[in-house]
Amino acid sequence: MRFDIFTLFPEIFAGVFDESILKRARDARLVEIAVHDIRAFTTDKHHVTDDYPYAGGGGMVMKPEPIFAVVESVLKIGSWKLEVGNTLEPPISNLQSPTSNLPIILLTPQGRVFDQSIARELARQERIALICGHYEGVDERVRTQLATDEISIGDYVLTGGEIPAMVVVDAVTRLIPGVLGDPAAPDKDSHASGLLEGPHYTRPAEFRGARVPDILLSGNHANVALWRRRESLRRTFERRPDLLQRVELSDTDCEFLRTLGWQASEK
Repeated sequence: MRFDIFTLFPEIFAGVFDESILKRARDARLVEIAVHDIRAFTTDKHHVTDDYPYAGGGGMVMKPEPIFAVVESVLKIGSWKLEVGNTLEPPISNLQSPTSNLPIILLTPQGRVFDQSIARELARQERIALICGHYEGVDERVRTQLATDEISIGDYVLTGGEIPAMVVVDAVTRLIPGVLGDPAAPDKDSHASGLLEGPHYTRPAEFRGARVPDILLSGNHANVALWRRRESLRRTFERRPDLLQRVELSDTDCEFLRTLGWQASEK
């Protein structure tokens, strides 16, 4: 897997990808991460990357020329444009796009909200390009004529797309075979099954009066598995009951949830 990140601030990424799981994945050549400076592809002596919006309005807008130039150069896709009269709608999954087999993702609060299912979708790719917006946003033609997808990491405002890019790289990398020591680890994480994870404990068995549940010390694997499933259901019901509407629940799951006050109509 290769990630190409396009940004005005490449220094932001210094060190982020050189620690923990991401570093091990890079060292093992399971992932390659390249950060590209959009400013390096400007053509004026002042390296201008933004300008005032037409018809006024607050903030500055990132210019399309350097973004197109760096993306086309790095990805070697060549310049292209939509047919005349078709400039308003994005060519997302457009088979006529030369980028149709390579996701070019614009990180924007207007995009589809990133979750584990999207991470799994992207983990099947061989290469992903991430464009980091900044200021008031990017020129609309980047969205309509270059990006093939748009992703947001939540309903809040950030300074730019750099932190969302880090989130996407981290979440997707974890799903690449061989990255985690335990091949089944991604399937045990919160949201992997649609539920939140239950509590975890390690040694010591007792700390400041709080003791590890006896069932985890029992050695009975069947009982431990049942306890973990129920605690996962309990935590999801207490903290994210909305998730229960989208996950497949067994009759046993539903019976346990009802003891917590869950109503079948909530699913």
